[in-house]
Amino acid sequence: MRSIHLAFVLAVMVAATVVAQVTMSGGRSDDPIDDDSAVPVNLGPTINSPGDEPQVAITHSGLSLYFCSDRPGSFSKLDLWVSHRTSIDAPWGEPRNLGSMINGPGFQYCPSFSPDDREMFFTSSRPGGFGKLDIYVTRRLDPTDDFGWQQPINLGPSINTSASEADPIYFVDPTTGEATLYFISNRLGVSNGKGGFLFDIYQSTRNEDGSFQPAVLNHELSSPYDDRRETIRRDGLLLIFTSDRPGGMGGLDLWVSRRRSTHDPWGVPVNLGAPINSEADERGSALADDGVTLFFSSDRPGGYGQGDLWVTTLKRRDRNNGPATPEKN
Repeated sequence: MRSIHLAFVLAVMVAATVVAQVTMSGGRSDDPIDDDSAVPVNLGPTINSPGDEPQVAITHSGLSLYFCSDRPGSFSKLDLWVSHRTSIDAPWGEPRNLGSMINGPGFQYCPSFSPDDREMFFTSSRPGGFGKLDIYVTRRLDPTDDFGWQQPINLGPSINTSASEADPIYFVDPTTGEATLYFISNRLGVSNGKGGFLFDIYQSTRNEDGSFQPAVLNHELSSPYDDRRETIRRDGLLLIFTSDRPGGMGGLDLWVSRRRSTHDPWGVPVNLGAPINSEADERGSALADDGVTLFFSSDRPGGYGQGDLWVTTLKRRDRNNGPATPEKN
């Protein structure tokens, strides 16, 4: 079964050398990210610590930045923290730990939010799950209260298995209202050569009663390599994820895929290139609701710790190779 999957994905990756620029944009050759368009900026010592901040998320309001960190003050090995700002143009405030309701023993990884910011999907290794890492959901009544989250609920066997499931990204189609949960899993059990297993990208459609259908492997985005945390633009036509597949600049890079509509398959992923990617590791990204602002983690030089959070602006090259313009959503 896995051999068939690997052969299929390898064939797709070979085809990428011919059609990547067209396929990734749903047939539009003017959409690749411009090489000179976005120099990443470190979020600074208020957000970053001497420790590791490997993933980041932002609410749809754009006023709360969530991230995981092993900094002092954590309840476990990796906790969820949040920083708030009073407006889009205001500076980020001092980060606060989300507390023991959300941060259980072990590891917590970055969340994703429903469009109204009332639901938060996140990863945890807390006791009582199906596997090593499971995906949970928590809810709050006030979408502006970062400490109003209720007891997390395991998403159950349609999503979680005895393996590890992580990095949930929740997307609601703005046209049809159909909700899809993208996430990663190593349930196929393929060794990564480092004592663990390779992750692939899966997806599940949400039922009207709030439950999820059995998850299926996304062949367009997955590869025979390690594919991790995704972030999707609010229109559902652009998705960025982390991968160590060939063609990158460092160990882990950010890759982008596009599609013509939310009912079409994803196009062949293309490396985002410099200056977003570097010889270091880039990972754990999050697109803001404006579809332009991209937060991500990197251990490139110039940071404050093992892995810092950075921000950049996505732009595209126009049809006549003129000046770069902001990426449209």
